Amino acid sequence: MTDSTHNRKGYLRARLASSAAVLALAIGLLASSALADGDPASDVLATQSLFLPQDAGIPLAQQNQLSALLSSAANSGYQVRVAIIASSSDLGSVTELWRAPQTYARFLGQELSFVYHGPLLVVMPNGFGVAAVGATTRADSSVLDGVRIDAAGGPGLGTAALTAVQHLADAAGHSIPIPAAVATASGSGSGSGSGDPFPLIVFAIGAVLIVVAWAASLRARPVRVRHRGASAP
Repeated sequence: MTDSTHNRKGYLRARLASSAAVLALAIGLLASSALADGDPASDVLATQSLFLPQDAGIPLAQQNQLSALLSSAANSGYQVRVAIIASSSDLGSVTELWRAPQTYARFLGQELSFVYHGPLLVVMPNGFGVAAVGATTRADSSVLDGVRIDAAGGPGLGTAALTAVQHLADAAGHSIPIPAAVATASGSGSGSGSGDPFPLIVFAIGAVLIVVAWAASLRARPVRVRHRGASAP
């Protein structure tokens, strides 16, 4: 009787472990799907000042300039978030806002309003979008009327973003020079929601748990079968 009870408990533990592993795997897949289908810029800008997708084609020297300029602005008391949108794929599930920078700036500002209050700049190949995130924030998009985007991507977007940030800061009373271009191997402070390793980590953990649970189940089942055979008349 003791062996039978022990075997049943072992089998139940294996089944519970297997169920937990499947649940963890499902959570990982849902998290990955949510990040892939959502708005990548809002995920990045919740904790960083610059969203710079990999397909933007901005040279490393300009990436470092942007990061240094945003750091200088923050040190002077002017906090600003910048989203560079080089293609419709950078918008995640809101691709209908492609080439509508002002509309997307308002949308993105609403997404960030729970974690950030301050000016927000969106740079697209066809223009800029400016939003004031938070009730006490002010941002005037008219200061960018004279800023042009000379090219649809790459250095053109980078130069436009640098100039736009400088103009916004100047209009807010913060005169900030654009740093010299220095190409280094250091990180640029940019990021993309698609590069988040969290879903992959959860997926890997779930897969390991499934393997462990499957092995435990195999160990529990043969003992149970042998016990039934031994107790048969």
